[in-house]
Amino acid sequence: MAKILYVIDALEFGGGERCFAQIINRLSSDNKIMVACLPTGIFREKINRSGVKVKLVDMRNRFNLRVFFQLADLMKKEKIDIVNSQGARADFFARIAAKLARVSFVVSTVPMPVEGFDVNPIKKLIYIALNRFSERFVDRFIVVSDALEKTMIEKHKIEPQRVVKIYNGIEKDEFSMEEKELESKRLKIRREFRLEDDVPIVGVIGRLVWQKGFEYFIDAIPDVLKRVKKAKLLVVGEGVLKGELEIKSKQLKLEDKIIFTGFRSDIKDILASIDIFVMPSLREGLPMILLEAMAMAKPIVATNIEGIKEVLENGETGILVPPKDARALTAAIIDLLIHNDKAYQIGMAARRVVRARFGVDVMVQKVARVYEELLRQNFDQDKD
Repeated sequence: MAKILYVIDALEFGGGERCFAQIINRLSSDNKIMVACLPTGIFREKINRSGVKVKLVDMRNRFNLRVFFQLADLMKKEKIDIVNSQGARADFFARIAAKLARVSFVVSTVPMPVEGFDVNPIKKLIYIALNRFSERFVDRFIVVSDALEKTMIEKHKIEPQRVVKIYNGIEKDEFSMEEKELESKRLKIRREFRLEDDVPIVGVIGRLVWQKGFEYFIDAIPDVLKRVKKAKLLVVGEGVLKGELEIKSKQLKLEDKIIFTGFRSDIKDILASIDIFVMPSLREGLPMILLEAMAMAKPIVATNIEGIKEVLENGETGILVPPKDARALTAAIIDLLIHNDKAYQIGMAARRVVRARFGVDVMVQKVARVYEELLRQNFDQDKD
């Protein structure tokens, strides 16, 4: 039984944090699991406490030297075999602490490289410098896409054998609803927002930050409404750009057409209610919400960027358009709204792909295999 410490800063709860929680919950029965995370936040609530010890560590200040010694002391006392971290702060603290504590193996899960973070230029330079310095202490990097694998090898100069690609996984059965349940959830959301049953709904879901490209979605809507006048738009999520996006919608006189829902915990219900799912992102790792929309057989319009194009095949499982191109978004959304048969076929094809390639059990098995291979190295060395 391996002793594994997971270290995560979890300042927000997105796809990466959710995957980390999935792995922890599913591996806790076969390993001695500990988690070091922030005292507050949703992440703690998502961890199944059975067999999982939680150490509260405040990693919000990257220059708090006390954190190194807190983590190193924990690793020594618990005789940790493997440290697996995620997040820029967590990575830096965990890597240095593991070196101090002489932990056998260090794994870093990378859903997004630090150069892609939405921070000011000076802070980004600091992040990059500290990350590059501490990368030397990592035995394996787990990345979620081909693009990230290429970035780690070519730009970060990490040896290929230290980089392992493992796609994110979702609970497929939870997002594959029977027709009766799907219709019930669809109607529930429509009742909440006072929308008629036959009103086409186009939705975006995610943090309201620049990487998601929601401004281009809003720019696309006036021309969509010229063709499909009854359509309504849902913008689901919170973030620093919410005010700007609301102002833009007013400037375009879309107040009666766009609903800003704020944060929602009932994403399955939201997905059930929409007819077209749009992902106008400018930068992604491998978005969980995309996999969830695919699992629910939603017709998808998304940007043709790394992290998306290796999941969606244009014209088969979704419609891919260039990033920052509101006209292309408009054309693709209208196409799916007025061609119901095409939209249905694309949605069903997307569901088949998710069920075949992106299950959470496959993801967890591959992560466990990474741990086993590292521990086997230790065993082989001891034998020699």
